[in-house]
Amino acid sequence: MKNVLTHTKKVILMAAVCAISMGYAMETSLLENTENVKTTALTLNDVKKGNLLCIKSENGIIIYKESIDKSGKYSKNFDLTALPDGKYFFELEKDVAIKIIPFKVMLNQVTFNKDKEAIIFKPFVRKNEDLVYVTKLAVRSEPLKISVYRSDHFGSELLHSESIEGVQNIGRVYRLKEGRYKIVCHANNMEFINYIQI
Repeated sequence: MKNVLTHTKKVILMAAVCAISMGYAMETSLLENTENVKTTALTLNDVKKGNLLCIKSENGIIIYKESIDKSGKYSKNFDLTALPDGKYFFELEKDVAIKIIPFKVMLNQVTFNKDKEAIIFKPFVRKNEDLVYVTKLAVRSEPLKISVYRSDHFGSELLHSESIEGVQNIGRVYRLKEGRYKIVCHANNMEFINYIQI
């Protein structure tokens, strides 16, 4: 009976992994290691040295964190069945975008949800003399909240805050006086902080 259950488990996992692998095409492929049913191989094409890979719980708790050490193709085996039952996601943070690959663990079975895979574009902050530019691509017109703080030895003072929503190409320009500033952007349930010296 145990062999039948083990064989059935392998067949179900292999079918799920094959379906996922075909769906991710060239960008990402998730493959099953046939020698060990518990192991899932994550393969990411076109990563850069310094990109950050995390496994997070549904609540955003970091379970695993790794800085990619070389550019090109990344591949690593993970035993995701060791995680408690629940929803999780791989998060690959690149220069201007974050790739989210969600999965669920239930009774030592790992299921990936292709429909909920997403790419989130990070806000981009740059300065040119006394001008600070904040831009973001919001593919689903998701809101962006921008807060500008002046920082000094005594703390931070909020100078300006605004929320932008309903547009895909967000762009703002702020003229700032000489000093140190903290630009805080909230988007896609994430916080992005940049420090600027004018």
